[in-house]
Amino acid sequence: MNLQDKRRSVVIFTLFFVFVGFSLGNISRAEDGYRLWLRYEPLPESIRQQYRSRVSAIVVQGTSPTLNALRDEFVTGCSGLLGTQIPATDTVNLAGAVVVGTAKSSPLIARLNWSLTELGTEGFRLRSATMNGRAVTVIAANSEVGAFYGVFHFLRLLQTGQPINKLDVSQKPRLQLRMLNHWDNLNGSIERGYAGRSLWKWEELPDKVDDRLRDYARINASIGVNATALNNVNANSRSLSAEYLKKAAAIANVFRPYGVRVFLSARFSAPIELGGLKTADPFDPAVAEWWKKKADEIYQLIPDFGGFLVKANSEGQPGPRTYNRNHVDGANMLAAAVAPHNGIVIWRAFVYDMKEGYDRAAAAYDNLQPFDGKFAANVLLQVKNGPIDFQPREPFHPLFGAMPKTQVIPEFQITQEYLGQSNNLAFLAPMWREVFDADTYAKGKGSTVTKVVDGSLYKQKITGIAGVANTGSDRNWTGQDLTQSNWYAFGRLAWNPDVSSKQIADEWIRMTFTTDAKAVATLTRILTESHEAVVDYMTPLGLNHIMWGGHHYGPAPWWNREGRADWNPPYFHRADEKGLGFDRTKSGSNSVAQYHGPVREVFANLQTCPENLIVWFHHVPWDYQLKSGRIFWDELALHYQRGVDWVRSARKDWAALSGVIDAERHAAVAKKFELQERDAIVWRDSCLLYFQTFSKRPLPAGVEKPAKTLDEYKAKSLLNW
Repeated sequence: MNLQDKRRSVVIFTLFFVFVGFSLGNISRAEDGYRLWLRYEPLPESIRQQYRSRVSAIVVQGTSPTLNALRDEFVTGCSGLLGTQIPATDTVNLAGAVVVGTAKSSPLIARLNWSLTELGTEGFRLRSATMNGRAVTVIAANSEVGAFYGVFHFLRLLQTGQPINKLDVSQKPRLQLRMLNHWDNLNGSIERGYAGRSLWKWEELPDKVDDRLRDYARINASIGVNATALNNVNANSRSLSAEYLKKAAAIANVFRPYGVRVFLSARFSAPIELGGLKTADPFDPAVAEWWKKKADEIYQLIPDFGGFLVKANSEGQPGPRTYNRNHVDGANMLAAAVAPHNGIVIWRAFVYDMKEGYDRAAAAYDNLQPFDGKFAANVLLQVKNGPIDFQPREPFHPLFGAMPKTQVIPEFQITQEYLGQSNNLAFLAPMWREVFDADTYAKGKGSTVTKVVDGSLYKQKITGIAGVANTGSDRNWTGQDLTQSNWYAFGRLAWNPDVSSKQIADEWIRMTFTTDAKAVATLTRILTESHEAVVDYMTPLGLNHIMWGGHHYGPAPWWNREGRADWNPPYFHRADEKGLGFDRTKSGSNSVAQYHGPVREVFANLQTCPENLIVWFHHVPWDYQLKSGRIFWDELALHYQRGVDWVRSARKDWAALSGVIDAERHAAVAKKFELQERDAIVWRDSCLLYFQTFSKRPLPAGVEKPAKTLDEYKAKSLLNW
C-alpha cells in the first residue's frame, strides 16, 4: 500500500468512526458524568430553529494556543447544541456569524473601535452588531482569555435557552483571583478527598501528561476559575524540588491556554529539608536568600507562576512562630522572594494554639488582627468562611471587616468534609450566600462580607477567593453527580458574588441534566433546600464539630479520644444537665466581642440571637422557650426529624424523575439518596439519644423512636456501616 492509499484509508477509517460515534451519541449515549455541564447535547428542535439563523459560523481570526482552544470549544459546543456542523472561518461571509477575539487578534473587531478599557484583562463584551452589512454577534475582549470567558457565557445562554437576538452584555469578574486549592499529596492520595485519587498523576509527569488535565482546565475556564494550587496545604517540601517543579511546569503548560495559573503550597521548613540549612528563621539572611533563589528557579520554569500558598504554625505545621517570629515576618519574607516576578503569597488564617480555657473560635482573630496593615502589598490573608472549620453552618468569620488595611480573601470548602462527603447532597451555594450577604457593620449598615472581599469597602488592590476542590480521578470527577453542582457554584460566585442560589442551580441543571421545565423546577427545589436539610439532621440550631474523630464522617458527639480538647466534640457542644451550647458571651469566652457592635449585640443576646446559631453563642437551657413556642429540647429533636423527612421526600422526588434523567445517572444518584437517608436516620437517632442522657426529657410527638441503642451507635462509625 503506497502513502496516498494509506492516507485515504486513515481518512475513511476516521470518518467512519466519527459518523458511528455521532450517530450512536444521538441515539443512546451512556452517561457517566464525565462531561459535567459541558455536555453540548442537541437542544429541543424548537429552540434550535431559533438559534440557527443567529449562529451560522464561528469567526476567529489569528492563531495562538488560547485562540485555537477557544475556536475548538466554540465549534464543538455550537455544533453539538444545534445538531449540525457549524463551520469555523476567519471572514464574515454569512449573516448570523459569531465573531470572537480581541482588537489585537482580529482586524474585524479592531474596526469596531469599541472602548473596552473598563472590562480589564478578563472581562468581555457580547453584543449584537452589523459587519459588512450582515447581522452578527460579537464577543470582544482585551485579552484572549477574556474572549474565551465570553465564549463560555454565550454557550451558557444557548444551553439554558436564553434569547440571543438582541445581546448587549458587558461583564468582568468581581474577584481577581479565583482559585481552587487541591489538598493533593505527592503519593496520589487526597486529604479530605472523596472522589478517587489525584488528577495530576505525579509519577507519570513530566514525560506523560494525562489528557484529562486539558478537560480540567477547560471546565475551570467555563466558570471563570483562573488559578489552581496543586498540592496539599499540609505540604511536603519535595513539591519545591527540581524534580517536582518540572512536573508542575508540565501541568502549567496544559493549563495556560485556558487562563489557569499554577500555585504551589510551600512548606515553611523547606530551606532545612531541601536546602540543608540549619534553620528556617525568616530573619536569617541565608533563609531569605534561599527562598529568593527558589522563586527565581520556579519562574524560570513557569513564567506565569502565581505564587505560594502557606499553612504555617497550624495543626503541627512549621512556621515563623517556631523561631519566635510572627505571621507577618514569615509572610513578608516569602512575599519579598516572589515580588520581583509579580507573584503573591497567600497566608492561611487557619491558626489556633491549644491553651487552657481558650476559645478556638477566637484564635484566628487573636493571632492575626493585631497585625492589620503590616502585611506586604503582595500578601493575601486567606480566611475560612467561619471561625471554626468548614462546619455545616457557622457565623461569618469575625476577621471579615476587622482588618481594613489587609487584603483578605475567603476560603470555602467545596469538598464536603463535614457535610456527608460525596454520599450526601448538600448544595453549598445557599451556605456561601449566607456568608457573602452577612453584614459586618464594619463601616455601618450595609458593610457586607461581599463588600469586604470585592474591594469596594476598603479598596484593597488584590481581591480573590479560594475553594478546597472536590475533584478526583473518579470518572464523574466529584464522587457523585449532584455534588458537581458545588464546583460549578463556586466558580459562578467567584465571578459574581451576588448571583442567586436559585439561578446557579437552574443553570447547572439545564446544562448538566435536562431542560424539561417540570424536572428543572423539581431539581432546583431539591438543590436549594438540601443544605438546610443537612444542617437539620447533623448540626441544628448552631451545633458544630460533633462528627466522628479523624475522618469526620457521621455523628459522634460523645467522641473524646483526641489528644487535644479542641479536637473533641464535647469541647464544642458542652452538653450538661442544664443545657447545650458554648457560651461565647461575657459570661463565657466573650469571643462574641470580636464582632462589630450591632452584630455583637444581636449575637450576645439570647433573645435576639438567630436561632440557627443559638448554641454557637449560648449555653441554652433545655426548657428555654423558642419563638415557635416549643422548649429548646423539643425544637432540637424536631429539627433532626425534619432533616430525615426532607431526605425521604427528596428521594421520592428523584425517583419520580426516572425517564426524564438518563438511566445511568438516575440510578447512581438514587443509590446516593439511599445512603443519605440511612445517614440522616443515624445522625438523628445517635445525637438525640446522646443529648437525651443530659436533658432527661422524652422525645416530642412527631419524632420517631431510635432504631438502635446509644451503645450500638457508639460501637462503630457510620463510615464502617
